[in-house]
Amino acid sequence: MKEYLATFHTHLSALLSCTALKKAGVSARMTPVPRTLSSSCGTCVRYTAEQDHFPLLDQDYECVYILSQQEWALLHANDI
Repeated sequence: MKEYLATFHTHLSALLSCTALKKAGVSARMTPVPRTLSSSCGTCVRYTAEQDHFPLLDQDYECVYILSQQEWALLHANDI
């Protein structure tokens, strides 16, 4: 299993994404964004899964990171 962290432009987008991930059976939780990362709303969703699950994230997500060697590495930045 891999650990992911998604940041969002709005708190609502984070909430919708967390709910969608949980409904799909993914272990997910909302947390404050780590200080080493930035986010417009200050709330992120951390989840553990075998794949990134981009389609389940609300379209207003900002970035998705993956935990690599105890640090968050940028996996994808949303171009919206």
